[in-house]
Amino acid sequence: MNSICSKIVDGDHNPPSGEDCPTKYRMLSSKNINCNTIVNIDDCRYLSEHDWKICHSRTGLNKGDVLLTTVGTLGRSCVVETDEPICFQRSVTILTTLIYNKYLKYVFDSNYYQELMTDTAKGTAQKGFYINQVVDSIIPLPPLAEQMRIVHAVSQWTSFIDSIESCTADLLQSIQSAKSKILDLAIHGKLVPQNPNDEPASELLKRINPKAVASCDNPHYAEPYELPNGWTWCKLTDICTFLSRGKSPKYSETDTTYPVFAQKCNLKEGGISLEKAQFLEPTTLNRWPDIYHLQTGDVLVNSTGTGTVGRTRLFNDSCLGAYPFVVPDSHVSVIRTHCDIVSEYIFALMSSSWIQTYLEDNLAGSTNQKELYISVLQNVDVPLPPITEQRRIASKIESLYHQLDDITNHIE
Repeated sequence: MNSICSKIVDGDHNPPSGEDCPTKYRMLSSKNINCNTIVNIDDCRYLSEHDWKICHSRTGLNKGDVLLTTVGTLGRSCVVETDEPICFQRSVTILTTLIYNKYLKYVFDSNYYQELMTDTAKGTAQKGFYINQVVDSIIPLPPLAEQMRIVHAVSQWTSFIDSIESCTADLLQSIQSAKSKILDLAIHGKLVPQNPNDEPASELLKRINPKAVASCDNPHYAEPYELPNGWTWCKLTDICTFLSRGKSPKYSETDTTYPVFAQKCNLKEGGISLEKAQFLEPTTLNRWPDIYHLQTGDVLVNSTGTGTVGRTRLFNDSCLGAYPFVVPDSHVSVIRTHCDIVSEYIFALMSSSWIQTYLEDNLAGSTNQKELYISVLQNVDVPLPPITEQRRIASKIESLYHQLDDITNHIE
């Protein structure tokens, strides 16, 4: 490297304290180099003109120089494209090269150089690929004309790959939007055709909960939207045999027999994982009657915290593995419907953007700690189809999701 550079210098080792107010003179660090460019220049240390001149006299940063992060986060690079008065802290190495600067930047990006930095970096708390290592490092050097051809070819392929990744991201977003639309169609009675021979949902509701009041019998109830023939409105509590938050457990330090289901068990990317569960202290088992043991078909809703409140997952016995049972903690609500209600349909309803918006609009608590009260869940409006249509809806959602997931798996 020393043979093809007129300057190899790292940034300031003892940076000035900086100014209280913004100035046009900025001192940046490795965090400001990302995505092949200088980023977030306002996230910096502002300098006086006097301090900047001192720092600039050390690094002499100029347009066209190559920057390489060499302390902490290793190996990010870019070519300087600006004339602004900036300088850098020691986490960045500045190189003025006698070869094609973009070729040198691609060398830094290569697996060869990235592995060289990773394998030979020094330090414990914070790894560094120090200035003498940069100076002594060896790179493959083609003729100048070929350097330019290489840069041209790499730029073309990079642009092509970026366009594919952009299209892939757009497609993945479209798939998520399609899933949301499927749920929306399902709860509006537009995903599968109605069968006039199906038992009306009002009769189903009277059979499983005679005290429930259907909308047709309650003139004061304002229907959220018009339902197909055979459907009826009810409250979530009308069709549940258990609708409750979990309990605050006493955790065991050693016993791993009885897992406790927490919010983090509802994975961000979908599904459930008991790998993230803690375990119940066995001496407290009497506080957890059988009704609190999670069952296949339970719909689980995150109910406290920030960012994840309302996240909804469907529990089944395959989640248990070798565990005898799982109990929920107080941060999770359990929706257990009557056996004549298809839990997959209720899961689809609770996952829909319509219900998720309702939950978000009715959260309590502060910005730092949101809370979903059980009364909010009890009062969820349920557009209830006939039982046979619930089954058809659940089957159709499963089929369509399977096709969309196949597409996702192929493009990822």
